[in-house]
Amino acid sequence: MPKQVDYESRRRRIAEAVCLLADEHGPEGVSMRDVAARAQVSLGAVQRCFRSKGEMLLFAVDHVGDRITERVRTRLAASPAQSAAAALGHAADEIALLREERRAEARIWLAFVAQAAVSEPLAGPLRTSYAALQNLLVRLITEATESGSADEGATPLNPEHEACTLLALADGLTTHVLIGRLTAEEAEEVLHAHLVGLWERLRSTRPRKAV
Repeated sequence: MPKQVDYESRRRRIAEAVCLLADEHGPEGVSMRDVAARAQVSLGAVQRCFRSKGEMLLFAVDHVGDRITERVRTRLAASPAQSAAAALGHAADEIALLREERRAEARIWLAFVAQAAVSEPLAGPLRTSYAALQNLLVRLITEATESGSADEGATPLNPEHEACTLLALADGLTTHVLIGRLTAEEAEEVLHAHLVGLWERLRSTRPRKAV
C-alpha cells in the first residue's frame, strides 16, 4: 500500500523551516531548495505542497499569525475566571512578543512586515492576522465594560479605538526592543502603564448594575 502523507502536517513543517530561514536571511533570501533541506524533505515534496515560493511565504505568514492568535486564546482559556484586567494583560503580553523565548518569532514577524510593505500579496495575510488579534482585544474590552458601575457623566469608551491603540502599542514595542532602543523590561513597563490607564478608564465607564 502506498504510504499516506499528512500534507497539512508537512505544510506546517515546511512553514517552520521557512520561518527559520526568514529569521536568518529575510523572506527574500528564502529559496524552496533551502527550505527543503532545512525541513529535511525533498524539493519535490515542497513543490507538491506549494506551487511557488510566493505561495509558500503566504502560508508561512498565516502560520505565524495563527500561532500567535492561538497562543493568546489558549492562555485566556487556561484561566477562565481571571479578571478582565488580567485577561487584557495576558493578551497584550503575547501579542507584544517581548519575552526572550519569543524573540526569534518577533524577528520573523518583523521581517515579514518589512517585506509586506512592498508586497501586496504578503500584506493581505498580515492584515488578516492583525484583524483577528484586534477583534480578540475588542471582545475583551467590551466584556470589561459590561459589569460594574460608572461615574456620572463618564464618556463611554470605544472598544474598537481602544483595541486598535493597544494593538499598535504592543506591535510597536516589539520593534523598539528588536532594534535595541528599549530593553524588554522597559517595554513591559510602558505596556503595563498603558494597561493600568486603560483599566482605570474601563472602571469609570462601566454601566451601573440594575438594582
